[in-house]
Amino acid sequence: MTGRLAGKIALVTGVGGGIGAVAAARFAAEGARVVGCDLDADGAARTERDVRAAGGDIHVMGGVDLGDAEQARAWVDAAVAVHDGIDVLYNNASTQRFAALDVLSVEDWDFTMRNELDLVYYTVRAAWPHLRSTGGGSIVNVGSIAAIRGVEFMPQNAHSTAKGGVIALTLQLVVEGGPHGIRANVISPGLVETPNTAPMLADPPERLRRLVLDRIPLGRHGRPEDVVNAAVFLASDESSWVSGAHLVVDGGGSVLG
Repeated sequence: MTGRLAGKIALVTGVGGGIGAVAAARFAAEGARVVGCDLDADGAARTERDVRAAGGDIHVMGGVDLGDAEQARAWVDAAVAVHDGIDVLYNNASTQRFAALDVLSVEDWDFTMRNELDLVYYTVRAAWPHLRSTGGGSIVNVGSIAAIRGVEFMPQNAHSTAKGGVIALTLQLVVEGGPHGIRANVISPGLVETPNTAPMLADPPERLRRLVLDRIPLGRHGRPEDVVNAAVFLASDESSWVSGAHLVVDGGGSVLG
C-alpha cells in the first residue's frame, strides 16, 4: 500500500462483512485510523480482529443501529472521541427489502427507507458539526445503479427510491458543505459479489445472466475491491477538488440502457 490515507481519521459504517469489511481493511492498510460500526456485533468484532492482526489501526463498535437517530449520534460522537476528530465519513451501511410494487408491504417500504436513506442522513447530521469544527473533510456515500435506471431482473422499487434519495442528499451536502471545506461524493455500484449475492452469482438464473451479466461490457460482475478502490480515491487528498461527483462502478453496464 502507498499510504494514500496516512494520518486520516476515517469513520466507516457497516464493517461487519462484505464491502464494508474490505473497506475497513483497505483504509487501515492505506494508513487511516479507522473507527467502524455494524449492527452485527459478531461481524464487527471479527473485522476488528482481522484488521488489527494485519497491523491496522481500528476500533469497531458492534450492535449499532444507525437507523435510530440517537444511536447514530451516539456512535459518531464516540467514534470522533477515539481520535479527537474526523476526516472521512464513508456511509457504506445499507440493508433493504425487495418485492414487486403491489406485493411490497408498507412495513418493508419503511424498513428500506430507514435502513438505506434515513441512516445516511442521521449519520451525516451527527458528523456535520465535527467536520465543520475541524475545517472540513470527505463524505463518501453509496448509491446504486438502481437509482439511475430501471432494473429488469428484480423488483427494486424501494431500494431504487432510497438510493435516489442518497444521491440527491449528496448533491445538497456539496452546496451546504463547500463553505466549510466539506466535500461530498457518491459511488453507485452495479452488481457486486458479496456474502448476500455470492450464492446467486455462483449459479446465476438465466434471466439474471441474460439481462445483466451478459451485458456488462467489461465482462464480469463486480468485486468489493472495485467499490473500495473508488472510495479510497474519494477519501484521499487526490480528490481534494472533487465534490458532487457521482462515480458509477458497474463495468460499463449502465450505459447500455
